[in-house]
Order: sequence, then C-alpha cells, then structure tokens
Amino acid sequence: MAIKEKAWYPIVFMFIATLFFSAILIAFGSFTRQRVQDNERIAFERAVLEALPIDLPLKASPPAIHTMYLEYIKDSTDASAGALRYMKNDSLIAYALPLEGPGFWAQIRGVIGIAADKKTITGISFYEQNETPGLGGEIVKQDFRNQFIGKLLADKDIPLEIRMQSVLLDESSVHAVTGATQTSTRLGRFMNDQLMQWLHAMKETN
Repeated sequence: MAIKEKAWYPIVFMFIATLFFSAILIAFGSFTRQRVQDNERIAFERAVLEALPIDLPLKASPPAIHTMYLEYIKDSTDASAGALRYMKNDSLIAYALPLEGPGFWAQIRGVIGIAADKKTITGISFYEQNETPGLGGEIVKQDFRNQFIGKLLADKDIPLEIRMQSVLLDESSVHAVTGATQTSTRLGRFMNDQLMQWLHAMKETN
C-alpha cells in the first residue's frame, strides 16, 4: 500500500502544511510589526522636531530625522515634568510636551513646543489622527499649526484657547478649524488639560 493511501497520511500532511504556512505568517508578521514600529517612531520624532525651533527639511529622510532627533532631543527629567528637552550647546532651548486625547473619531496624538521661558509656544505638530479629511483632519496643515508659533500661555484655566473663526484673537488664542467644531473643541480640551498639568508640575519642581 502506498504511503498516500494510509489512513494517517492526510492528517500528517495537513499538520505539516499548517506548520509550514504558520511559520511563514509568523515570520512575515514579525517583519511587518518591526516596520510599523519603526514608522511610528519616525512619525513621533518628526512631530517633536516640527514643534520646536529646528530647521527640519520638508522632505527629510527617516535616517536624517532620526539623526537630528538624537542630536538635539534629550529625555525628560523630573525638572522637565515629562516633557522632552531641546538642547543646543548644553543650553536648554525649549521643551517638547507630548499631547494625547480623544478627537471626534479617534485618538489624536501630537507634540507642542514650549520655549525655555515656559510661556512662549514654538509650534505644534501631530503624528496620529483620524479626523475627517478636509475638516478635522486640517489640524495637521500648516495654516492651522502656524497660528500657535509665538503665542503665549495665559496664566488661567485655559492657557491656550481655540476660538471660533468669528472671535477676535489675542496673544493666547488661535482660531479653530473651519467646519470642524468638534475636533477643535476636543483638541482644545485635552491640550489645555495637559498644559495645565505640566505648568503646575513645573512650578512644583522648579
């Protein structure tokens, strides 16, 4: 009797085939997972650099971004209350405070830069968001983000207000994204909550 005709053959064959393809899937998954993690790391590093007064080329390659990040950005310390530090010639230039909170559709993650005076905003950038394209998704565009540069954190419950387009601005406010009230409101809420927590922690540690 041929081996293929034996009763146990189909079982053994299926077992070997399943083992073979499972090994391929596991190897592919590991490779893909590493690439995803690398892309997430680079997206975060770019956001940090974009939020700070650093001349980052618009089309900087991932290796260039990583090199600049390692050169300029230092880990947070107790004295920085969870914010990363932008150092140049051993001098503190600015802080990079990670931000995270619920948007209209999903989590929004970004970074806001604050000068060493702990008051002047150097920029804001986002590395993860799934808001509506053309509406809430406009938070990633330069027109919205550029408003933050040079703004001053107010000494009140809302350090940096996001106002409707019809409302006049002052030194501590920016305009919301047109047609994206929910995204703007939610961004403003968690951004200010985390800024307040950071400012309070900085007063206690310095």
